[in-house]
Amino acid sequence: MYHNVCQSASDCNKLTVSVQNLERQFQYLKDNNYKTFHFSELEKMEAIPQKSIILTFDDVTENQLVYALPLLEKYKLKASFFIPFQYIGKTDSWQKKTGEPEQKIMTIEQLKELPRHIIELGYHSYAHNRYQTLSKSEIENDFLKCEEIIGNYNLDVFPALAYPYGNYPKEGSENANFKTTINENKMKFGLKIGNRPNTFPFKDKYEIKRIDIKGLDNLIVFKLKVRFGKLKLF
Repeated sequence: MYHNVCQSASDCNKLTVSVQNLERQFQYLKDNNYKTFHFSELEKMEAIPQKSIILTFDDVTENQLVYALPLLEKYKLKASFFIPFQYIGKTDSWQKKTGEPEQKIMTIEQLKELPRHIIELGYHSYAHNRYQTLSKSEIENDFLKCEEIIGNYNLDVFPALAYPYGNYPKEGSENANFKTTINENKMKFGLKIGNRPNTFPFKDKYEIKRIDIKGLDNLIVFKLKVRFGKLKLF
């Protein structure tokens, strides 16, 4: 799980990886014969190679277009980019709550020009709110607004949903009701954080774990995370 990419290592922070570190990580995956997939491919598969990775980037920021896309092309890797639809062509103003610098979000034109053999687009909600704080009707309305933008602009978006902040109802009937709601809205996969590798086929298609790659993770930490997930020493 990635967010922002920056040009200088001095600008790294919790959610921002330098282009130098990102290239080292991609080169490691390529040199060690990791196979990258889109979710649309996994939907049709019953088994995958042991060394399989899904690279995910939340928020479709312009820095991903500038820095991540050329590296994906260079190393012939695929990735999934998740759209917070309300913010297309604006800035990620929710970052004010986290203390992270605001970033520009790609425009409709930029999203439509992304090479589909490399980038698969997915859902990151409409308003980038925490699902745990929303009622069923509010979640339904959020999906309706996403679909309106997709339809109006003829965007090609696969129904995989990355939960904003990795947040969703986790317990009992609230968890079951949430999964029913996103299933009714035709989502085929749901992504949390979890920080552990997944088995495939997924144990729960709406609780797919992602490993959070931090801006200050060196290559050794990255290698360990890819193999084991997040360890306490990190």
